Amino acid sequence: MNKIDARGLSCPAPVLETKAAVENRHPRHLEVLVDNEPARQNVVRFLESQGYRTHVDQEGALYTVVGTGGDSVPGPKPVETASGDAGKKIMVMVAADRMGSGDDLLGAKLMINFIKTLKEMGDELWRLVFVNSGVKLTIDGAGTLEDLKGLEEGGLTLLVCGTCLDHFDLLEKKRVGQTTNMLDIVTAMQLADKVINI
Repeated sequence: MNKIDARGLSCPAPVLETKAAVENRHPRHLEVLVDNEPARQNVVRFLESQGYRTHVDQEGALYTVVGTGGDSVPGPKPVETASGDAGKKIMVMVAADRMGSGDDLLGAKLMINFIKTLKEMGDELWRLVFVNSGVKLTIDGAGTLEDLKGLEEGGLTLLVCGTCLDHFDLLEKKRVGQTTNMLDIVTAMQLADKVINI
């Protein structure tokens, strides 16, 4: 069985090492050791996107992610594929929990209004990505939570930076979106027709 020891590595290193192993060796079985929850989630999601069945064993703070692909994994698949639609794909990256600078209270109100209004972009809104303090918009008690849930239920993919959640100690408080990593974010940027930074 192929083994990767990604303990002590920060995002996106564990998933990049896993990706390299899958692309270079095409293993039927792969075992990845990680020591934090964001890395566990990211490695599991990546392996499953490549056709592997996964299970996780935990011992204290150590996670062993085991991927089994069998004969169903002949070679690498893209991490994420374009939807095949003819419409424009706009990705919005939200890097703060407030909009603008000058008055924090006003900035927080503006961000709530911005999230409420995003649905007006229609089908062109393709990905909504939260990084840095923007992840605070996806947690319990956030004034944006219900609107974000509505967008997700409507089919929009929300990506929430796992490293950022971990930094702010909010991993367990996230209530909407997929915990993600920089590889997924960069891949989404490549596939988007336009990226808007907020």
